Amino acid sequence: MRKPSIAPSLLAADFGNLQRDVEMVNASEAEYHHIDVMDGVFVPNISYGMPVVKAIQKSATKPLDVHLMIVDPDRYIEEFANLGASILTVHYEACTHLHRTLQAIKAHGMKAGVALNPHTNIMLLEDTIQDIDVVLIMSVNPGFGGQSFIENTYEKVKALKALIKRKKSSALIEIDGGVTTQNSQKLVEAGADILVAGSFVFKSDDPLKTIKELKG
Repeated sequence: MRKPSIAPSLLAADFGNLQRDVEMVNASEAEYHHIDVMDGVFVPNISYGMPVVKAIQKSATKPLDVHLMIVDPDRYIEEFANLGASILTVHYEACTHLHRTLQAIKAHGMKAGVALNPHTNIMLLEDTIQDIDVVLIMSVNPGFGGQSFIENTYEKVKALKALIKRKKSSALIEIDGGVTTQNSQKLVEAGADILVAGSFVFKSDDPLKTIKELKG
């Protein structure tokens, strides 16, 4: 069984001890720091802005996987490149000219990700899948942590994997929302490559052990 990459979501970290939590991820078997940026418009919540991302970047020794849940993400592509993002993921639903946005992200030296809300069909990526490095499937409605997992996600992952193979794309599949050790292996079997976990990691008694267990 192949092992997924793990991207602990720092939205669930203790902001009073942010550096400690970033260093925990550095020391863990996780591959990425997942950073959710929300604007209170595209999703009904506000997370953190550039100064916090900069603070995370200073302490992080692993790549920053930045997920923009914001309207008009094109405005900030250059800024996130300067902040050291390795992957910049925008929402399909927030991009009027998705292909142009993907090209702009790559032109700034980052990997280009596209996130899909639970109601968005993966076939809408048919014309751009070859330009996408990571497809992030939301397995909860975006905006708040700690929600329960949407069961339809497995079918969506399988359909996306089939599309990636058919189009000979090298895109990775990332899952965000409600990921636990109860569903991690089933997600990997369906075709997931990267698992995002927030409260399940940071609120556990032993986050390092939890990350290891998520890898399977």
